[in-house]
Amino acid sequence: MKAVLTTAHGGPEVLQLRYDHPTPTPGPGELRVRVAATAVNFHDIFTRRGMPGVKIRLPVIAGSDIAGTVEALGPGADPHWLGKRVLIDPVMRDGNQFGMLGETVDGGRAEFLVVRPSMLLEIPAGVGFEQAAALPLAYGTAYRMMITRGKIKAGERIMVLGASGGVGVACVQLAQMLGAEVLAFASSDAKMRRLAEIGARHVANYVDKPFLDTVKEIYGKPRITGSGGVDVAVNFTGGDTLPATQKCVNLNGRILCCGATAGFDLTLDARYWWTYEHTLIGSNGWHKDDLKTLLDLVAGGRLMPVIDKVLPLEETAEGERLLEDREVVGKVLLKP
Repeated sequence: MKAVLTTAHGGPEVLQLRYDHPTPTPGPGELRVRVAATAVNFHDIFTRRGMPGVKIRLPVIAGSDIAGTVEALGPGADPHWLGKRVLIDPVMRDGNQFGMLGETVDGGRAEFLVVRPSMLLEIPAGVGFEQAAALPLAYGTAYRMMITRGKIKAGERIMVLGASGGVGVACVQLAQMLGAEVLAFASSDAKMRRLAEIGARHVANYVDKPFLDTVKEIYGKPRITGSGGVDVAVNFTGGDTLPATQKCVNLNGRILCCGATAGFDLTLDARYWWTYEHTLIGSNGWHKDDLKTLLDLVAGGRLMPVIDKVLPLEETAEGERLLEDREVVGKVLLKP
């Protein structure tokens, strides 16, 4: 079968396109899925580069967001799934294996992969493979952070840093869907225009002006009396952005975090934490039920995943480059 292997840690040169990779055979209780689409995520890039403290068996077929059709059953597998269009929850949760597709075991950058039935969700009618494949890592992470953990409500003011990436776009869409007012930050005019199109009430370029200054201009400086600032700040960029983020958030506000793409060794200004009684909320990934909810939202027309590019599997390296160079708004998908 055709597959793209991450053969070592390094740059794009370690990605190897193969046309003769063995087609996997489903074992007892397993199913083989013909891949229709898989998304490119920064997780794939981190796997290629190498993550401190995380040991990856190489070579590995990356790709964790996967949608396709069940086309073969292993011994004893539930025949109900044969021929079904499915989205795969990439996290192995049944206790027989540990880890995630595309990291600890082979993922979706191939024509076929083998999974356990506990990882499958049937794709509703009216939802395309590409829409489904855009959901798990970005929209699942955003859903849990914004709704399950963050309790976003209608009328609240939400600022999103790094709003043009997959998770950021999902945060903007979900907040807008709930009736919140979104201030989205991006690094170019083109990205700002796209974020406005998908529902951001305010957009701003954090390169041209510090994001704290923009918050003060739009909402005023947060005051201990409760006026000014935003109710919720979404910050998964990390790096040196946390102290300025604290200064954007009003009394009793929340700061939400699901990662730290610019660095995890953060500085916290405790004065703002206690004076403004901020709540810092961490969120880790998603649950399978979150993906079911997201599929239903797409099927019902309430949510439309933002897909920037769809590329053939042969252009996997270009898909990763687009993310690394931050040239996209939303998701990049690969089709075998």
